[in-house]
Amino acid sequence: MKIKKYKTICVSDTHLGSRDAKADLLNNFLKHHECDNLFLIGDIIDGWKIQQNKWKWKQSHTNVIRRILGYAKRGTRVTYITGNHDEFLRPFVNQFSLGNIVVCNQAEYRDIDGNFLLLTHGDMFDGITRLGKWIGFLGDSAYDFVLWVNTKFNYIRHRLGFGYWSLSKFLKHKVKKAVGFVFNFEQNVTEYGKRKGYDGVICGHIHTPEIKMVGDMIYMNDGDWVESCSALVEHEDGKWEIIYWNKIV
Repeated sequence: MKIKKYKTICVSDTHLGSRDAKADLLNNFLKHHECDNLFLIGDIIDGWKIQQNKWKWKQSHTNVIRRILGYAKRGTRVTYITGNHDEFLRPFVNQFSLGNIVVCNQAEYRDIDGNFLLLTHGDMFDGITRLGKWIGFLGDSAYDFVLWVNTKFNYIRHRLGFGYWSLSKFLKHKVKKAVGFVFNFEQNVTEYGKRKGYDGVICGHIHTPEIKMVGDMIYMNDGDWVESCSALVEHEDGKWEIIYWNKIV
């Protein structure tokens, strides 16, 4: 397969160190794509799993790190934006850079079409996370449980000859609809971006890939590498697109 070149690639929520990280797929995606700018928009390494003694680091996770370092070595500007699961890096932001790799809490980017964009993981705009870390940990554990149920459920479906169905994504969207009027993540993050003078926002955190307008603000979410296995890319002509990578090629 021919390597495809983009101006910018954004990925987040890879959760390396967790058992559900789709590191093989991510490594394969990175292998077949190149870019001038690589934005890692939080929750790349799952530090919460260390605190919970659920650390599951595999060779495939190491391969992803090596692939990212390879990007930087070949001249790609790599920006690592911290998230809530890798918040252990936040005390070190703006204190060091490693070659073409910079660690920060938020970043700015002007795209090919001239839009001035804020890049942030998004956890600070999540009302549930802001209520307290213990609620965040409870949500993480509940999500892990749903993924476990989802795995067993789909094993049975596979044995019966049916295709994959994401129980956790189904429940997540149901919950989002129920509490959307209280915790409107997309509205919160775009309103903040507008107040700060940006034309749009790129984020992750909620594991739901999306490109749309929220009012007069551009909202883009690159998804995750646990379920959707998606990346947000900027083509050389300025077009933004979500790419799904669900198989090894």
